[in-house]
Amino acid sequence: MEENSPVPIEQEGFQAKDISWWFWAIILIFIWAIYIIATRENYQDAFQFIKAGIAVTIKTALISYAFAVVLGLLAGLGRISKNIFFNNLARLYVELIRGIPMLVLIFFIALVGVPIFVDGLNAFGAWLVKIGLGFIGTPLNEFGNSAFTMNSRAIIALSVTYGAFLAEIFRAGIQSIGKGQMEAGRSLGMSYGQTMRHIILPQAVRNVLPALGNDFVAMVKDTALVSVLAVRDITQVSRLYAGSTFRFREAYVTVSVMYLAMTVALSLLIQLMERRLNND
Repeated sequence: MEENSPVPIEQEGFQAKDISWWFWAIILIFIWAIYIIATRENYQDAFQFIKAGIAVTIKTALISYAFAVVLGLLAGLGRISKNIFFNNLARLYVELIRGIPMLVLIFFIALVGVPIFVDGLNAFGAWLVKIGLGFIGTPLNEFGNSAFTMNSRAIIALSVTYGAFLAEIFRAGIQSIGKGQMEAGRSLGMSYGQTMRHIILPQAVRNVLPALGNDFVAMVKDTALVSVLAVRDITQVSRLYAGSTFRFREAYVTVSVMYLAMTVALSLLIQLMERRLNND
C-alpha cells in the first residue's frame, strides 16, 4: 500500500500542469492578438470601429441576466411547488424553451411574441374603453410595436431563454437543501414562504452561485446571437466593418479577442468566488 501511495499525487500534479498549460496557452494567444492589434494599422482601424459595440454587448448581457435570474427563480419555485397549476406551468415553460434552438427563439420572441403581446394589450385596452375605463384603456389601446426597439426585444428574448435554464439551476439548488431545514423552520412557527425566504433560499443560492456565474459567461457569448436582429453589439459592428471594408481577418480576429478578454476575466472571477466559498 505504501508503494502505491505516490500514484495519486503524480496524477494530481499532472492534472494541475494540464490546467496550467491550457491557461497559459490562452494567455499567449491573447497577448499575441493584442500585439497584432496594437502594431498593425488595419487591426487598429478595426478595433476603433468595433469597440463602439462593447457598451451594447455589456448592457444587453447585464440587463438580460438580471431579468433571467428573477424569471428563473420564479420558475424554479414553480417546479418544486405542490400547486398543480404552477408546477405544470413552470414545467411547460422550461420544456418549451429547452426544446427550441436559441437562435429560433430569438427570432420568434422578437418578431412574433412581442407583436402578439402588443396585440393583446391593444385588445385589453379596447375592452377597458368599452366598459368605461378609458383613462386606463386608451394608452393600452394606442400602444404600438414601435415602443419595443430591437435592443429591448433582444433583451426580452435572452431573458426568457436563459430564465428556463436558470430555473433548473435554482430547482436543483433548492432540492439540494435537506428537508429537515424546512421542517425546522415550520416547527419554529414560520410559514412556508418565510422558511423558504429566510432559510432555504439563502443556502440554495450559495450552492448555485458557481453555476449562475458560468451561465452569465455563457450569456455574454450568446449576446452575439442578437446581431441577427441588427442590434449593434460588437458582433454586428464587426460584420458591418467587414462588409464595408472586406477586411474579414482584421474584423473577426479583433472581435474574437474582445470576447476572449471578457469571458476569461469573468471565468477567473468565478474561480476566485468558488475558492472563497469553499474556504468559508
